[in-house]
Amino acid sequence: MRDDASRPDRADLGNRGPSDAHLGAGDDNDPVNAEEATDDAPPPPLYDDSITGEIAALIDDGRTYAQAEIAFQKIRAKLAGRRIAVAIACIVIAVVLLHIAFLALAVGLVMALEPLVTIWGAIAIVVGALLLLVLVLGLKAKSSGQKLSALFASDDESNAS
Repeated sequence: MRDDASRPDRADLGNRGPSDAHLGAGDDNDPVNAEEATDDAPPPPLYDDSITGEIAALIDDGRTYAQAEIAFQKIRAKLAGRRIAVAIACIVIAVVLLHIAFLALAVGLVMALEPLVTIWGAIAIVVGALLLLVLVLGLKAKSSGQKLSALFASDDESNAS
């Protein structure tokens, strides 16, 4: 029986068997092989290039999406502004036409009442009825305004009144 530890070429292997002899080339504890390993191989990257590439692409896609969304909302706001301008113009024209219609109604009522009462009586009746209508609508608006302000008043203000 041979003793492998007594042979000089086997003694430096230590507890490793003969099949593990090729593993010594990459051993970090071996000063001769460690110097060769550091010269040939670049240091490992801190981050995987595929992950950093994916993160960079994700950030770029997010930036592109945000820019597209901002552009879309700007166009949407311009369209909404134009629609609002058209709606306001239509409301103004409708109010003007309604005013003209009420004037025509008032004149028509004066002309219709003139044969029954004098012209001055017809004017007094129409103006009085219109002023009464204005008074009723004004009181209703005041009541609605007070109810609205009560909704937004704090408890201390409502208890003090």
